[in-house]
Formats: sequence, structure tokens, C-alpha cells
Amino acid sequence: METLHKLEEVQKMLSFLESRDLSSNHDSDRFLANFLLFMAQPCGVSMERKFRLIAENLPKISSAVLEAQLLVPADCPQVSADPPATLNVKHGKEYRSLKSSVEDEAMVGLEAMQRANSTLEDFCRSYFMFHGMDACNPQSVFRFLPVLSFTESYIYQLDNFNEELLHLRLEVTSTDRTLPNSNDTHKMLEGNQELAKKFLELFKTDPFGPLSLLLERLGLLTERIKAELSDGTEYWELERKLCHALTSKTEISVEDVIRAIHLKSFDYRVLNLLLYELRSQQVNDLHMEFLLVSEFLVEISDDLFDYEDDVVENNFNILRMFVGLYGASMAPSMLAKFIAEAEAKYESLSKRLDPNLSSNYWRRCEEATEEGGKSSGHALGTWNIPPVIADEDSYRKRILPSEPTD
Repeated sequence: METLHKLEEVQKMLSFLESRDLSSNHDSDRFLANFLLFMAQPCGVSMERKFRLIAENLPKISSAVLEAQLLVPADCPQVSADPPATLNVKHGKEYRSLKSSVEDEAMVGLEAMQRANSTLEDFCRSYFMFHGMDACNPQSVFRFLPVLSFTESYIYQLDNFNEELLHLRLEVTSTDRTLPNSNDTHKMLEGNQELAKKFLELFKTDPFGPLSLLLERLGLLTERIKAELSDGTEYWELERKLCHALTSKTEISVEDVIRAIHLKSFDYRVLNLLLYELRSQQVNDLHMEFLLVSEFLVEISDDLFDYEDDVVENNFNILRMFVGLYGASMAPSMLAKFIAEAEAKYESLSKRLDPNLSSNYWRRCEEATEEGGKSSGHALGTWNIPPVIADEDSYRKRILPSEPTD
């Protein structure tokens, strides 16, 4: 009897559609009739609100994403319990598999999550205020933490791979010059080069594809977030290019260096844009512009603090790059000029912010500088450029322990 009643209701709706000249073909008409009957069901939400919800959210869901979601079993794990292995070049451990990173699952390992933790804490304490949120309120933090934490951890997982690739290239370059010409040496070089090729392939096959698909399924992927993720891929490409050029003593371009330092904080911008989407709020372009300049200055401050470590590990560092561009004697003064220009823009934009927000953010920058033990940073108004390392190869030989010989 209930089935018969439902068929009668569908038939009435089909007749209604035909009377309003909304009929197209049998299958489409039945779908539309069932949909309208569903919309008419009482659920405590007005019809106007129902249609507004559909208009707001349906464009965020593509047919491909919905079909893929419906085909995935409910008990299918979204994140593998077997995290990707971490390569340790110094101790000769082999990287087990890149499978988890090149297939269509977004996956992260524990090490990436641990590395992401400090960034997430800083993001909450520094950026929540721009959303009118209290980072000391557990409800504010944990409400959005799963998406923010997974996204940042995924980015760090890729960053781990990129760092290993930089270390591999550095080892291949230095080993080629220092070890004797033997069969063992050639085997080691060939093994490292093969592993380097695998990592390079990873970054050529849309490394953010699985994460983008996940965010799209959640209705969070916007064009701006896509652009920032693309910037992340470009940053890693530039980092590999520039750091390889420094270790191989080849020329680098100022355009590449400036582009890389501006792209470096892409993960903060991804998190910030995600927070706007999670809260269903419009992006505040003034805040984004101000934070872009602030991120730029913070990256320079971090690079100055980490300069010696970045030389040893062959990481991108603005002072390293300026030494490569202008030489050891000119690099500090050129960098100081570069910083002054950015600080002037920072001051100009900060005056356009709400005074309370500007003051709170300034205090947060001071706290972060003190907590990090840094003696350089725009929050305190002083900069300390460390002594320049003119000969990076010699410096690494002094710092790094010698490999034991059998």
C-alpha cells in the first residue's frame, strides 16, 4: 500500500511538471519528480532555506567526485595504517616504496605529522585572530583541526620527499669528487641517482592530486587553494633547481630566488584559505595581502636563524642565494636593502588594519621571536645577518662527520 501511494505521488508530480512545460524525457522527469517530492518533505527547514542551501553547496560538488564517493565502500580506510618510510641516506637505509604517494590516496606518515605540529600551533596563535577566533579556546581549535592538521601534514610529507632529494643530489655531487674511482663507488652513485629519479617522478605526477581530490570531496577546494598548491609544487622545483646550482657551482637567477622566497610560505596561505572555507566566510583580501608580506619577512628571519644548518643540509636559504648572486662581500648589504623594502610595505599595510588586530598581531610576532630564541626578526625591529660562509664545501667538511672506511 505504501509503495502504491509513492507511485501515485510520483505520477502527480510528473503531471505537474508536464503542465508547467518542465518535461524533457522519461528518466530525467522521474529524477526531477522524486527530487521535488524529497524537497517537500518536512524537516524543520523552510523551503526557501532548502533551495538556498542547494544553490550554495551544489556547485562545490562535481559529478565525478560524487560518483567516486558513492563507489567507495563505507569501511574503506581513508589513510593507510602503513605510513611511508623515511629515507636515511647517512645510515644507508633504503626507501621502501613510493606507492602510497603516487596512487590516488592522500597519505601521511607520523614524522610528517610531528613536523607539522609546530606550524599548526603557530598558525592557530597567529592567524585565528584574523578570523575573530580565540586560539586559547579548545572548541575553536578542535572544530577545524582535523582538516587543517591533515593538510599541513600532507604538505610536510611531500616536503620530506623533497628534502631527501636535495640530500641525495648533494651526496652524489660531493661523493663524485671525494671518493676514489672504484666499482663500489659507481654502484653507490648509480643507486642514489635511481632513487633521485623516483623522487623526481613523484613531483612530476601532480603530487597534490590526492589532497586536492579529498578537499574537493569535502567541498573545500577553491581556485585560490588550487593556485597555492600549484605554487607549492613550483617552490619545491625552484628549491631543487637553485640548491643544485649552488652545489654544482653554476649560475642562478635573481628572478628565481625572489620567486622562491615569495612562494615559500604557501602552506600558511593554504591553511588560511581553508579556514575561510570551513567557516563559510568570504576571504578578506586586505588581511591576505598583509599576511603575505608578514610571511615573507618571517621566512627571511627564519632563514637567517637557520643559515648554517641550511648550508650543511643544502636547503633553500635567502642568504645562501644572495651569496650565490652577489658574492660573499656584497650579499649582506643587498639583503639588508631587500629587507628594508619589505618592511616599508609591511608598515604601510599594518596601518590599514584594525588597530586592535594590528597590535595583537605585533605582540604575537614578538612572542614567536622570543620563543624561537631568535636574535633577528622584524617584530623587534632589528636584524642580525650572520657571518657569510663563502666556501660551503669546506664548511660542510668541517661540520659533517667523516664516513667510516672499512
